[in-house]
Amino acid sequence: MHLSTNNLNALSAQVKVPDYDRSEVAPGIVHFGVGGFHRAHQALYLDKLMSQGKAMDFGIIGMGVMPSDARMRDALHSQDCLYTLTEKSPDGTEESRVVGSIIDYVYSPDDPAAAVKLLADPQIRIVSLTVTEGGYNFDHVKGEFDLNNEHVAADILDLQKGDFSQLRTFYGLVTAALISRWRQETAPFTVMSCDNIQGNGEMAHRMFKAFAGAVDSELAEWIEGHVSFPNSMVDRITPETTDADRSEISEKFGYVDEWPVSCEDFTQWVLEENFVNDRPPYEDVGVEVVDDVVPYELMKLRLLNASHQGLCYFGYLAGHRLVHDVMADHRFQDFLLAYMEREGTPSLQPLPGVDLDAYRKELIDRFGNSAVKDTVARLCAESSDRIPKWLLPVVRENLAAGNAPVTLSAAIVASWARYAEGIDESGDAITIVDPLADRLQRNAQSNRTDSLAFIRDREIFGDLCENSIFTAEYARILESLHAQGSIATLDMLLSELD
Repeated sequence: MHLSTNNLNALSAQVKVPDYDRSEVAPGIVHFGVGGFHRAHQALYLDKLMSQGKAMDFGIIGMGVMPSDARMRDALHSQDCLYTLTEKSPDGTEESRVVGSIIDYVYSPDDPAAAVKLLADPQIRIVSLTVTEGGYNFDHVKGEFDLNNEHVAADILDLQKGDFSQLRTFYGLVTAALISRWRQETAPFTVMSCDNIQGNGEMAHRMFKAFAGAVDSELAEWIEGHVSFPNSMVDRITPETTDADRSEISEKFGYVDEWPVSCEDFTQWVLEENFVNDRPPYEDVGVEVVDDVVPYELMKLRLLNASHQGLCYFGYLAGHRLVHDVMADHRFQDFLLAYMEREGTPSLQPLPGVDLDAYRKELIDRFGNSAVKDTVARLCAESSDRIPKWLLPVVRENLAAGNAPVTLSAAIVASWARYAEGIDESGDAITIVDPLADRLQRNAQSNRTDSLAFIRDREIFGDLCENSIFTAEYARILESLHAQGSIATLDMLLSELD
């Protein structure tokens, strides 16, 4: 039996199914980046609202632009856009539900003009994004939108010609829809980023403004005055779906789900109250709607996300392939807690009412959740996008403070440099998954003859290689990783904390 609307009533009683009439759900949101995280997070919040009889006019239409998105289109279309979400607790208990808030999926390369028409429909009041850190097309060295990107440049030319038939990027599609609304004098939509980027809403704002400005300066002015870009902090550990996840659904519940999602039982969403054209009552299902997201955002990015980088390279080099196996070694727990307490936390903004000690300890417990089966490789991927946004701001702020330590942050960067060499400590090849993989590995090949070779890449590290305090610690730890290995290096670092 294949998961579908017609088969919902035949599913096992162990699986919660939508208790609302999906035929009554109208579109209100278009989402770019329908992966596991979106479906474990924003789509679930909407599903819960709909179960309360609310937000029935905020159904989600997924939109894909990348060639790989065609697989998601096919999987969702084959099962009426339904999917199974399984939340896994550290004690081994699991709860599964079929989520029904996604009502359609559009693959824009099939018909870009039709995708623009959908986005321009006044029913759509929110365009949301989980396009990953690299999707924003941000040049870290220049600190601005990269107008030289081939696809971006082509979309700008097409928009200037008024041609919506070949648009390639979500920037082009969304901007084309805003052009239509501008000209027709219809209400704009809110652009809501849900990516793990500091100031994600402001990042989206800056990038769209730069893109639109290259198309038409008056358009950019209209967007500035009429479109909002709320910041948000999102948190839920969601591994990539595996064939084992698919088999588990079939074996436990007796039906086929082409693309189920598994995640931890923890979830958090802090969202800025900054919408131009209505929104769902997110606060009714636990979303923290606040005036200023930034302090919460920094807490998550600099503690949780940076700690993920702290465990993944050391852990992979040591031979671990699952995150909970890494965390079973108390040396990793002690290392991450020390980083968070000594270097991450001092860089945060005040968070009245938040128990940071409890938060740090909770992160250690979450990382150790063996039921989730999160992979170390997932955390090692896309590092050139992640480290500059999550960890390097901690380094720079602590260096600017003058007396704050940076040793453990330098250790994380050094472990990345050692990992990027492409060979683990057993001599096995490492597949570097990163848009800059070739360049990173080429830089890392010189680590043993030039200890600063990896961090001389200014597009990633800026002028950090010129700071003697950081480079001294970085070079010392990289040398230890080469001479003694990851575990002995952790032991050395922990002994220095006593």
